Amino acid sequence: MGLTPSGMQPFELDGSMVVCNGELYGFEKEREKLKQKGYSFRSDSDCEIILPMYFEYGTDMFSMLDAEFACIIFDGRTKEFIAARDPIGIRPLYYGYDAEGTILFASEAKNLVGLAGKIMPFPPGHYYKGGSFIRYCDIASPGAVCRDDLETACSNIREKLIAGVKKRLISDAKVGFLLSGGLDSSLVCAIAAKESAAPIETFAIGMSEDAIDLKYAKQAADHIGSHHTEVYMTPDEVISSLEDVIHLLGTFDITTVRASMGMYLVCKAIHERTDIRVILTGEISDELFGYKYTDFAPSAAAFQAEAEKRVRELHMYDVLRADRCISVNSLEARVPFGDLDFVKYVMSLDPEMKLNKYGKGKYLLRHAFEGMDYLPDAILWREKAAFSDAVGHSMVDYLKEYAAKCYSDAEFEEKRVRYGHARPFTKESLLYREIFEKYYPGQGEMIADFWMPNKDWEGCNVDDPSARVLSNYGESGK
Repeated sequence: MGLTPSGMQPFELDGSMVVCNGELYGFEKEREKLKQKGYSFRSDSDCEIILPMYFEYGTDMFSMLDAEFACIIFDGRTKEFIAARDPIGIRPLYYGYDAEGTILFASEAKNLVGLAGKIMPFPPGHYYKGGSFIRYCDIASPGAVCRDDLETACSNIREKLIAGVKKRLISDAKVGFLLSGGLDSSLVCAIAAKESAAPIETFAIGMSEDAIDLKYAKQAADHIGSHHTEVYMTPDEVISSLEDVIHLLGTFDITTVRASMGMYLVCKAIHERTDIRVILTGEISDELFGYKYTDFAPSAAAFQAEAEKRVRELHMYDVLRADRCISVNSLEARVPFGDLDFVKYVMSLDPEMKLNKYGKGKYLLRHAFEGMDYLPDAILWREKAAFSDAVGHSMVDYLKEYAAKCYSDAEFEEKRVRYGHARPFTKESLLYREIFEKYYPGQGEMIADFWMPNKDWEGCNVDDPSARVLSNYGESGK
């Protein structure tokens, strides 16, 4: 928003300054309130309201924002710095301390390497002030349980997701959509298509020989009438991009790296071939409604606890992947399933309702859009396929084969034990860790652990994060 020179950051007001990487939804209403209080604005940028809000409300302002953001404020009155991050951590922010104990902030961990001792992700839903991190929103913890019945819940899910997509279509730059052919991205695209006067632009990627998703993405695109582009990747592109992707991600997590290969390459193609600068994606649905492995949850309480854990950790996994793969290609990511009102509602629903008792995962989300002509039934009721698998089973196999050639069994055992935190347990995980250490030496604790199914649950003690290895994967890969 506010793409003219007057919208350039930092913004300054009475000796205070702010820089913000963010999207503040509904900012026009707040700007009007601030105008009535005597503030004037020089641009159409949403981020220009931050300093006036801070002057009016102090740090209470952060819980008032409907936004995905990371920002740093310099308070000219007190000469102190305040930093804050959105409740999910959709926008990246890292911190560390230099040798003198001064705190340092950066959007990318790589910018703190060599400057800070230990680099860590800034905790989502917190602000930093006066030497302390203070939580202003714990979005994963719903407080009271919502007892809406099934049909009411599904109606609210539909209305809130539609609202989340609509507000993310407002942009001064051209908007495009990643369409994997899975339920989540297809729903985002279908809603956007209904809300847009002109056909939307959708993009899908896959291996040329066995990409499950390309087939389903085309079905969805044909149904919603989008201008659809297919991007193909080769084994050589995957392997040659691996080091760059791990460097830009700042992670060694197996799932995140695998799923980033296709996303990075499709976003690279979008940047090189189009003038699109904003991308809507389907992340964050799994954490709310369940993965394939959460079918094995032993109880509703266990399902809810797992969902809360996943939402709290999103900023290290799927959200990190989406932001990095998109942003490094000079695009902006927007995530409708991460809409704060939507997330708060779904997390508050009775977990008994969210358990897979229906013979189909994510039943609430599917049923919410059933019979509404948003998507063909083949997409709406399609079994989930893991993103890294669905772009082509062979892609994951190529990565595994490549890693297997890098180490003998003896080398693998000798090298993996060097790591106490998140110890590599396959040759693939060791390869990713060694590349990570090349760029982020000694910074492994930035990532809590490997993203894996809950090993404490029966049927989930597996040695690979892919849903492919689960007994209930079934029709997902077809």
